Amino acid sequence: MQLISGESNDLDDMRRLRAFVGKRRHCPSKGQNDTHHVSYTEFRRRIFQRSSSEGPAESTPLATGRQCEPSFEFDTVCQRLELDSPPRHHEQAQRVLHGNLPETALVGGMVDHGAVTFGDFAARGRLATENHPEQGWEWRAAVQEEAGFDEKRHILQPFAILDKPSVSQQGKSVIKLAAPSLLNDYYTNLLDCSCNGMIALALGSCVYLWNSETRGLAGYLDLRPRPGTPYHQVQSISCLSWSRDGRALCFGTRRGELQLWDVEHKQNMRCLPSHLSVVRALSWKQQLLSSGSVLGHIHHLDPRAPTPLVGAVVQKEGICGLQWSPGDDRLASGTTDGHLCIWDSDIAGVTRSRQPISTMEQPSAVKAMGWCPWQRKMIATGGGWKDGELRIWDTDSGTCVTSTNTNSQICSLRWAEKNKYLVTGHGLPHHQVNCWSWEFPSLTPIYQLAGHSHRVLHLAINPDSTHIFSAGADQQFHIWDM
Repeated sequence: MQLISGESNDLDDMRRLRAFVGKRRHCPSKGQNDTHHVSYTEFRRRIFQRSSSEGPAESTPLATGRQCEPSFEFDTVCQRLELDSPPRHHEQAQRVLHGNLPETALVGGMVDHGAVTFGDFAARGRLATENHPEQGWEWRAAVQEEAGFDEKRHILQPFAILDKPSVSQQGKSVIKLAAPSLLNDYYTNLLDCSCNGMIALALGSCVYLWNSETRGLAGYLDLRPRPGTPYHQVQSISCLSWSRDGRALCFGTRRGELQLWDVEHKQNMRCLPSHLSVVRALSWKQQLLSSGSVLGHIHHLDPRAPTPLVGAVVQKEGICGLQWSPGDDRLASGTTDGHLCIWDSDIAGVTRSRQPISTMEQPSAVKAMGWCPWQRKMIATGGGWKDGELRIWDTDSGTCVTSTNTNSQICSLRWAEKNKYLVTGHGLPHHQVNCWSWEFPSLTPIYQLAGHSHRVLHLAINPDSTHIFSAGADQQFHIWDM
């Protein structure tokens, strides 16, 4: 095959350059007399001269002046962790690390937080979008439809009403809405309600925003892949969380990406440094964001700072639950092998030697978890299908103060502060939502809300504790009037 004009000479230049670099690596002294050595700048100049006069040239053979940022060496992880339920489309959920690679490039040194306000990085968000054009995350209005959409994908619109409002056996009204493409994965966290009553629900590679007060779809964040990208390579969202003031929404993907959005102004604020594995859980501490990955890494990020990473720790097991306490003085992390770890509020520094202040165990993964809003040292956890036990722990003593067997998988858990209820979402055998009252030390069931045909993966409660929102593996979104 005949090469395009100009390409042969460029390749010859590259071969000579590689030989030149190889000789330089073995050269003991910079002062050796070798008249045949030509500088890299000269090679680069020749390539661009030929490209402008004769035809297209190859890309620059070597990166110039690239410097590696200081990085933190985490433990090498060379094993894959099984998901409780694999996604319907195969995705590269994890990247196996070889050698002594860190999970993420962690910049050394601590950051001075300074007097930066939360709204100050709208401009930084524009820079993040410009620097990461391949990300393709776009805000789209609810009424906007684009020609060429896959019809099968839009047969059932998100939040479309499936049935007229009905009444459950307990006398509670329920509205059933559509949640197509909801990932049936036990370890995901795809539903959250802001302090303003805005619902965020991740469906595949989109995040839909639905106003629980007006009962209307506000819009959605969509990942538009580059043309020609195979469907199985499109990354889906694995977790999301609203900031406490309801202005920012953060979501993580199955490929380790973290995106931070200003929902009010409908713009991307930052693409945060994150993990090289699935982001399983997110939690806010005022303006500080913590994220946990499938490889057991917990990162603490301050999105206002030029270098967002301010602290990190590592656990041996994968993270599937993460939550700061109401007083922001403790962080709870749940792992896939049944450990509930409690960390103090000192998150500064990047270290793998820090240990939790207490660790509690249960026979299954600690994914469903939540701090009690009015007993701030107490935390509730739900067991998986091998366990089914609902427990409340005293994190000061590290002991279980009460428990009850639900005889079913507990997939999700939330506290309703104003009603002082504990709400749990269940899998087999009944796929129901249970409400509990807790008067120390006993747990008493109040309501059993049936309506889902598959396990209730996610729960959310509005700020007034008047409605429970549930999303199930049956791809339905239910609103329960309390």
